[in-house]
Amino acid sequence: MIPTDITAQEASRLVGQGAVLVDVREASEHARERIAGSILLPLSQIAGGQPDVGDARRVVFYCRSGGRTAAAREHLRPRGKKVQAYILSGGIMAWKRAGLPVEGAPATPVALGRQAQIAAGILVLAGEALGWLVDPAWHALALAAGIALASCGLTGRCPFADLLARMPWNTAANGSEKPS
Repeated sequence: MIPTDITAQEASRLVGQGAVLVDVREASEHARERIAGSILLPLSQIAGGQPDVGDARRVVFYCRSGGRTAAAREHLRPRGKKVQAYILSGGIMAWKRAGLPVEGAPATPVALGRQAQIAAGILVLAGEALGWLVDPAWHALALAAGIALASCGLTGRCPFADLLARMPWNTAANGSEKPS
């Protein structure tokens, strides 16, 4: 069954009746903030196969804002013909807006993929600013950052995220996370 969208209130009611909550974000996001009792099953591990949700009869998938789960709807068909699957519309953000509780450790670092995007954006801005204000040769920095981003998107591998994964703020808090 392809998952259908439900509100935070509906999801809370289903969880109260025994439905399993599945967080499809990455490990660092789950560590930072999650719906109490949810299990972690990142989309990066689900892609191409059906998620194994054990003997659950009802499953509610969620991400940060609902975008990832909606985009991956086809991949979120759990194994088992009798499993009812749902997507929490608006993700954990909608859950919090509804006044429902979350748990976690907010001091954990930002997800590696986002760290790489932030750093690449800073490199592009710096390269362009320095190219206009100092020397046109600095535009090459922005070009290199753009090539690196395109390469990450095309290959699915991001050496920059691999480098960021080895930074002290990432290894201390979550040494086992794979770069995304």
